[in-house]
Amino acid sequence: MQRRLFIRLAGGGVVAAATTATLAGCSTALPPEALAAWQAPGQAETDVRRWMLAHAILAPHSHNLQSWLVDLSVPDEITLFIDRSRLLPETDPFSRQMMMSQGTFLELLDLAARQKGLRAEIVLFPQGVFPPATVDARPTARIRLVPHASVKPDPLFDQILRRRTNREAYEAREPDASALAAITASVQPHPFRVGFVGQSQADLLQQHRRIAKDAWRIELVTPRTVLESFKVLRVGPKEIAQHRDGISLNDPMVRALDAVGLLDRSAAPGPDDFATTSQIKDFNAKIDTTPAFFWLVTEGNDRITQINSGRAYARAQLAATAAGLSMQPLSQALQEYPEQTVPYTEIHQLVGAPAPRYTVQMWARLGHGPVIEPSPRRGLASHLVRS
Repeated sequence: MQRRLFIRLAGGGVVAAATTATLAGCSTALPPEALAAWQAPGQAETDVRRWMLAHAILAPHSHNLQSWLVDLSVPDEITLFIDRSRLLPETDPFSRQMMMSQGTFLELLDLAARQKGLRAEIVLFPQGVFPPATVDARPTARIRLVPHASVKPDPLFDQILRRRTNREAYEAREPDASALAAITASVQPHPFRVGFVGQSQADLLQQHRRIAKDAWRIELVTPRTVLESFKVLRVGPKEIAQHRDGISLNDPMVRALDAVGLLDRSAAPGPDDFATTSQIKDFNAKIDTTPAFFWLVTEGNDRITQINSGRAYARAQLAATAAGLSMQPLSQALQEYPEQTVPYTEIHQLVGAPAPRYTVQMWARLGHGPVIEPSPRRGLASHLVRS
């Protein structure tokens, strides 16, 4: 994963840094322990639940926060909770994206269960559904594992270790029709609508690009939302290895500046600062060459729908991976904080999903991206509830 990030220096300057997971041996390579979770779990694991969970924790998650907690105290069951210390109250004020991230976890868990011939009987919110605006300590799901002869492996399982959220520039060539059909088919277990726009619809494509740019700019010039990202920056191998989450910065210059106390992670840059304008320029260049966009729409927006939307998106991204395509969620225009009202309304109207009846749960860049390394992951032990 690579993300351009521009940080204010203590004293008023700025520095541009590329956060990069590169080939082993390069100076910007992430520490091996941060990527250890991406090694296939051993078949010798005596508790099949742990083997399944080792795949589930590789699911996509907002800001790479990995807000999953699991309880294994009941044999043949898994209880899933949301880690309320890992929320995004500024950019995700109603925790809609967090619920989707619970869904991505459950989908990968289900795929892993099928691989072992187990039916994952998933009961959402077994102690009651969360209210629309908050989350609490009750479980989001309880999963009972039942051997069943009718359970067959899903081919999407094979893409779990290959899946990446690719934020780099994509090639100009448009995804072919067979790939789009495979992505659409992957979502069919859920009654949701998906759509695509590409170069053959030039006017619509330009509208998608404009909304993406506007929403990104809003997030960057809103101090509290950009600072929310700064709070989960992990600078240098020591921090990256310690946390194994969030946004990794491993550029040698950034590490050197941080070591002598010259990086200021507590102050948001101004809208006209180079720190802001350079990020906008970098993002816009990638959007201008993005050949296609994907979206997923639901009727309604209750908590169960949000979780199932995450499951559907996980399947869509795995299907895209199988087709050699990359995806990057464009979450800014879908976020429900006041400053995003205009982009939020525009993207809903553009894809024929006027709110509040409909919700665009996911909107993403789609195309052929370069080969990249995965994001850091915390490992299974970090997600287990201690009794």
